[in-house]
Amino acid sequence: MTSKSEISKVVEKYGRDITIGVLGSHSALEIAHGAKQEGCKTLVVCQKEREKTYTKYYKNLFDYQLVLEKFADMVKEEVQKKMRSLNTIFVPSRSFSVYVGYENIENKLLIPLLGNRFMLRCEERNEAKNQYYLLRKAGIKMPKTFKFPDEIDRLVIVKVLEKKRKLERAFFYASSPEEFKEKANERIKKGIIDEKDLEKAVIEEYVLGAKFNANFFWSPLTEELDLLGFDRRIQTDLDGVLDLPASEQLELRIGAQNIEIGHYGATMRESQLEKIFEAGERFVEVCKREFPPGMIGLFALQGAVDKNLEFYVFDVSPRIPGCPCVEPTSPYMKYKYLKEVGPGRRVAMEIKEAKKKRRLKDIVT
Repeated sequence: MTSKSEISKVVEKYGRDITIGVLGSHSALEIAHGAKQEGCKTLVVCQKEREKTYTKYYKNLFDYQLVLEKFADMVKEEVQKKMRSLNTIFVPSRSFSVYVGYENIENKLLIPLLGNRFMLRCEERNEAKNQYYLLRKAGIKMPKTFKFPDEIDRLVIVKVLEKKRKLERAFFYASSPEEFKEKANERIKKGIIDEKDLEKAVIEEYVLGAKFNANFFWSPLTEELDLLGFDRRIQTDLDGVLDLPASEQLELRIGAQNIEIGHYGATMRESQLEKIFEAGERFVEVCKREFPPGMIGLFALQGAVDKNLEFYVFDVSPRIPGCPCVEPTSPYMKYKYLKEVGPGRRVAMEIKEAKKKRRLKDIVT
């Protein structure tokens, strides 16, 4: 297992110029743009046949480009040696977790990460100390969950891995055990989900409310929590179904899939912001106890505000959320820093400040 002390030794040898590294997927453009705003060098690790976005169309954002046969090859010693020679600090994303793999990240990757590499696993709901465990420990409001379909007594959302694309989850809704079985069998027959994955599905009360993804940055340097802003999801083919008149939706009986394809920004009434900050602070504190040294850098609490103005959290991203829209659409960082600061720029600001104070080891694992 890659220890924090090993990473500290690596980062202590780094020279003056730090390179901010990302995987060529998910939020690489956002991180690289923010790094450039702060005058930092950038590196992107790409996989062959999906590299053009980074090596052709937006090559201006990257000082260094590594194109590998597959993403997991970044743990090869020659690749790691190259990244360390460039004084690379890597920013984890969901794609990084999935394509490189937890075992590689935790045991083979001797590259400093701005974030807690041992918290990435908590995103998986089959882990013992998963995101639900952390939310409960933090005392953050959550939707009710059901262990078995026969317990369903209200509208629920069922979250199950897609059969072909394990990065994505297939969602469906049910309000009774019978409806659960009917919709599940329909999706199994269509090859959308697998029966084995269905056994591990999360059955969660559907919170009737306005959806908000709250995006945060926790700084170990200042011990302050920044609210970068809110975003909401654009999903296919759910959005397409919702564009149809209700009568057409009922007639077609389309089993919509909630596949995330984009985001748009949102703001929240100022009177409600304290409870959002409080949820973020509670999460940070519980992570310090359960996953020392705790949350570092970017994370998100995804949830909904109901008619009683209660904020319920149903999903946690313990790494950079996929939300490049928050810089131009959310004013909250501008209120604090008197300039627009997105996720990428906030990362670069933290790295520069840590380097200046000789505290790089405090922001990486």
